[in-house]
Amino acid sequence: MIVNQPLFGVPPMPIESPATRCAWCSSDPLYQHYHDTEWGVPEYDPQALFEKLLLDGFQAGLSWLTILKKREHYRRVYRGFDPVFMAAQTDADLQVLLTDPGIVRNRLKVAAARQNARAWLQLAGREDPAAWLWQFVGGQPKINCFASLAEVPAQTAEAQAMSRALKQAGFSFVGPTICYAFMQATGMVMDHTLDCFQHAPLADAMAEDRAQCRHSE
Repeated sequence: MIVNQPLFGVPPMPIESPATRCAWCSSDPLYQHYHDTEWGVPEYDPQALFEKLLLDGFQAGLSWLTILKKREHYRRVYRGFDPVFMAAQTDADLQVLLTDPGIVRNRLKVAAARQNARAWLQLAGREDPAAWLWQFVGGQPKINCFASLAEVPAQTAEAQAMSRALKQAGFSFVGPTICYAFMQATGMVMDHTLDCFQHAPLADAMAEDRAQCRHSE
């Protein structure tokens, strides 16, 4: 399976002057930087996709900003989200992690991270995991044109299909809502709203023909 090459040389840069951002983005500088440079930008690197999939699982029931503030610490304790290292963790290792205030100390989530690393390695042993994940949007970003946050769905048929496939492959904390958040974060779908300053440049970069804009059902 072949995935299209990245459409971007570099992520969009944050702007200095006040701008209209998606309504979910607060005034927190870290959150704004994430919104301006990462969210919605197509990601094709398998390692980055693995990290983002796990981080979205850690987010379940929490705000994304909470996870974003812990991301660098997660990267340290998981050695850059190395799936080989994570898959080899012992039960004793997991117990130590549960004492670390720099992560979300949820026993189920910590255990799921190890299980998901093992599932990822099994998947990678069969095929390109990036291509496998991108297949659920046909290998190309889906460009949406939502006028407001109220129009953005919590999940879609594509997210439901990804969730089912991930669960069948042995992953956990991958429900359809988590999968759709993952799709949004990695640019598989572009859900910056029309009033957001990032919508037009990202949509233009994703498609020469803006007629590809669509509304999800």
